[in-house]
Formats: sequence, structure tokens, C-alpha cells
Amino acid sequence: MSDFLTKEMIYQKSSQEITALLYESCITSLEEAIEYINGKDFIIANQKLQKANDILHRLGAGLNYEAGIVSDQLDAIYNYSADKLFEANLTKDPSIIKEVIAILEDISKAWNEALKKPKQPINANRQKAMAYEKNVLIDQ
Repeated sequence: MSDFLTKEMIYQKSSQEITALLYESCITSLEEAIEYINGKDFIIANQKLQKANDILHRLGAGLNYEAGIVSDQLDAIYNYSADKLFEANLTKDPSIIKEVIAILEDISKAWNEALKKPKQPINANRQKAMAYEKNVLIDQ
């Protein structure tokens, strides 16, 4: 029954709120991975790192590339982080995981701050800039 309630609560969240939850879950998995590495339980650490990597891939798949350059930058950060987690999983090096946690905490903090701000309508200049960016990307 609680599983149903959890799913029901998720369905009621906006995509922006789900993204915030994904950041939180990824960071939690990474912190747990460090604990399991320190405890020499490498099998569970591996599972936690794989889960975090899966979340990063989901975050990347959910990017809206029509939103502008920020999407491209987030994609690069997600790919970098995924590569670092792969390296951390091979070497079982907590310092690499801590680097990824720091990156994700910064993004998560900024994301949560943006969620608090009321949505503002896009002004005409921004619409023109977005149209320009879209055409430049299509023409290439």
C-alpha cells in the first residue's frame, strides 16, 4: 500500500520536482557507496554506484536541448560525472565519488533555488535569442 502511495505522490510532482528528487537520490546513493567502500563491502558499493550512474543517464535523457546552452552544459557535466563514477567503481576511490557529490550538490542547490522562484514569462528579446539558437543548431 505504501508503495502505491509513493508512486501516486510521484505522479503528482512536476518534472522539475522529479529532477530535484533525482539529484537527491543520486547524492544519497553516492554517500552510501562511500560508506560501503570504507566498510570493504564492494558488492553493495558497486550497486550504489551503478544506481547513481543510472540516475545521471536519466537526467541526461530528460534534458530539453531547445532550452539553450545550459542543456548542453548539463549534458557535459552528467557525462563527466558518469565517467568519474565508472573510474571510482573500478578503483573504489572515495575521493572521486566526493568530487562528483560536490558537483551534484552545487547543481542541486541551484536547481532548488530556481524552483522557489516564480515562473516569469519569456520576454520578446529572449524569444528571439532562443529562436536564433534553435536555428543555429539546426543549420549545423
